[in-house]
Amino acid sequence: MQQRIEKALTQYPWLVIEEGGRILGYTYATGHRDRMAYQWSADVSVYVHQQARRRGIARRLYTALLRILRQSGYFNAYAGIALPNQGSVSLHEAMGFTQVAVYEQVGYKHGVWRDVGWWHLSLGEHLTSPDVPRRFSELREEIKIED
Repeated sequence: MQQRIEKALTQYPWLVIEEGGRILGYTYATGHRDRMAYQWSADVSVYVHQQARRRGIARRLYTALLRILRQSGYFNAYAGIALPNQGSVSLHEAMGFTQVAVYEQVGYKHGVWRDVGWWHLSLGEHLTSPDVPRRFSELREEIKIED
């Protein structure tokens, strides 16, 4: 897990909410695809500990993550959700994501083949000649995360 976080932090944000030294949840972004044409799109994910759910933590984390992605110069966020998962679907749709695809039986989890739905959120107006997104490692000091 530490290697995943360190690798991601060079380019993308990875945010954590903790309380009393206990991690309640985290969110992060990764590259959508490796090719240069996709550099303005990011895959996003959020996780909240089961005992900390229904407290608005996922919304707080995603709000901060999506703001940072916008500031960094990204135009699209994509979230993959192993189905069924109504809680995650509801969260993403409440955040403005819309479903764009379902990959049937693409993920194997807990002994069962799962469909994975993909949701998209436009992060802003798509410019004709966009600048390359800024690396999170260069932006980190400029960003203030608010509670």
